[in-house]
Amino acid sequence: MKTFCGRANPTTGALDWVEESEEYDYHQEIARSCYADMLHDHDRNVKYYQGIRAAVARVKARGEKVIILDIGTGTGLLSMMAVTAGADFCYAVEVFKPMAEAAQCIVEKNGFSEKIKIINKHSTDVTVGPDGDMQTKANILITELFDTELIGEGALPSYEHAHQNLVQDGCEAVPHRATVYAQLVESELLWSWAQLQPVEVEGARLVPPPAVSRCAGAHSVCDIQLSQVSPRSFTPLGPLCTMFSVDFSKPVSSAFQSHSSQFAAESGGRAQVILSWWDLDMDPSGSIVCTMAPSWTYPQPKRAPWRDHWMQSVYFLPVETRVTEGQQLSLTVCHDDYSLWYSLQSHSLPDKNQYTDAPPSRPCCTCQAHLVWTRPRFGELNDRRRTESYVSALRSVLREDSVCLGVSDGSLLPVFAHVLGAKKVLRHSSLQVLEANSMKGGVELLEIRPEQLTSNDVGISVLMGEPYFSTSLLPWHSLFFWYCRTTLAGLLRPNATILPCSATLHMMAVEFQDLWRIRAPCGTCEGFDVTPMDEMVQQSLDFRESREAEPHPLWEYPCRALTQSSAVMTFDFTQRVPQESISSQGSLPLIRTGRCHGVVLWMEYHLTDDISVSAGLIGPISEQGECEWSRHRKQGVYFLRSPWESSGDGRAAVSYSLTFEPSLGDIKMDFSVQSQ
Repeated sequence: MKTFCGRANPTTGALDWVEESEEYDYHQEIARSCYADMLHDHDRNVKYYQGIRAAVARVKARGEKVIILDIGTGTGLLSMMAVTAGADFCYAVEVFKPMAEAAQCIVEKNGFSEKIKIINKHSTDVTVGPDGDMQTKANILITELFDTELIGEGALPSYEHAHQNLVQDGCEAVPHRATVYAQLVESELLWSWAQLQPVEVEGARLVPPPAVSRCAGAHSVCDIQLSQVSPRSFTPLGPLCTMFSVDFSKPVSSAFQSHSSQFAAESGGRAQVILSWWDLDMDPSGSIVCTMAPSWTYPQPKRAPWRDHWMQSVYFLPVETRVTEGQQLSLTVCHDDYSLWYSLQSHSLPDKNQYTDAPPSRPCCTCQAHLVWTRPRFGELNDRRRTESYVSALRSVLREDSVCLGVSDGSLLPVFAHVLGAKKVLRHSSLQVLEANSMKGGVELLEIRPEQLTSNDVGISVLMGEPYFSTSLLPWHSLFFWYCRTTLAGLLRPNATILPCSATLHMMAVEFQDLWRIRAPCGTCEGFDVTPMDEMVQQSLDFRESREAEPHPLWEYPCRALTQSSAVMTFDFTQRVPQESISSQGSLPLIRTGRCHGVVLWMEYHLTDDISVSAGLIGPISEQGECEWSRHRKQGVYFLRSPWESSGDGRAAVSYSLTFEPSLGDIKMDFSVQSQ
């Protein structure tokens, strides 16, 4: 079976849609797809339903038969809404075969099979005519082709083709229009995700390499739950600007376009970051609006709808610019068929959509760092408190004759060790930071991987790592450091220091504020039975995923601790990786009231006996169970198959069984809730 799946291209930032061979594990694609999140989005569903009813009524008022084209139908929900609203027939297009099959079951289960035809194709392959997929062109176009950036899933080319080939001139469209908004801000927090900042070590100010500081960075969008970024973390430098709109009821172009908005700076500061989101007008009058605005724009933030399929966008300007209050500025957004990018000019343009010069080109990383380091990784390297912990730990173990080897991707630890006086530092990465600070001497670049060293090459007295590896997804994937340490055992001096000396795996049971929606079955959605989709997802979860944790950045997804946090497994890096498994069993009493959705897991690294760095919780749990999480690493989340209502009296507990399999480098886990 061929399946059509999305792959993020790290170079272009585009989402490449490719056909995978029948060996492709589509169960994982389904299990991790979060279809349920969209169906649990009541605000989205209601607004679509209202827009569909209005569009059907307008076509009927003209005395026409209502023919629907629903591109990206998913479960068939919007098509069923259209038939219920009075549509005569719907062509529902879905390219992902398992979802198309589920949609067919859902349509039949709800009694709409005579009025809805599921077409398992990409919309650009759909044909019209007596022998085609569609007998006639549609007069209402319904789509849900959007991502956080609006156009990143190929909405513009799909609309362009549909207007040229699949719908009638003057058709209605739901949504009718999309509008993109943007705001210029200064934010030390957000900017730390884009550029390497200077750092102080032993009185020396280390600056990033010129190639990095001058680089415009990767242009790809940073999509986050902006509601979790406090307004105290940024300073608006201008108003919220309406950048551009797309009318989906008219022919759409996927060609390059640019749009500008002029304004006077509302305050002085450093222009660094663009915050952006979009609205959908479901009808021509704009009376039915579905907005992606973050919760802090609402008069009552807690009433803002939660979505994970559509979030908000952060864009980083190519260069930081100092602006003064009242200065006339022009913010420009450009887009091609899949992505957007922004630039700032300190002058007004004569026409909103025209340039006297060429429009700004797409930012492109020229230093390679933005292609290797993720945005959270930049933030981690710029975290001063974290840096102080590593510097303090290194200071306590280094001697004048220390020979150090760094084992981490893109780490600054070798630079710190050199500044702190190590005799020799070996590293398997670029020397650009050292060269930028005129301190290349004493640091040796390895032309081979560390594990390829021999005892004739070096005697290592300090083996150091953060540890961080770009290939790590789950917290325990960083145990690769332990495997490297084991491989390098023959090169270590008898009294060699391993930093970190150990790591502990921590866990606790939690109630999620909203993240539970991505795994919760829907049952009935807006009056329609969608249980075939629930069954499809559960079948894929049972294939393997339901017995595994999945990575999530919990700072974006608030949760409450229902148990104490507990260290449940220890990994001793001073020893080699053992041959036998490491197992841990126990239980954690539920001490707070709430609905237990699952268990979260994270690593803490013990640099020395008294200095530790957490990749999970970074502060004490409040009396109410509120948690503060690291913004730099993802934590592991294991969802229970069914939530558990906790009375908080400790009579129920989360039982766990964990086994680290050295041969697999993975942790097998099982969790359940039991009454005591």
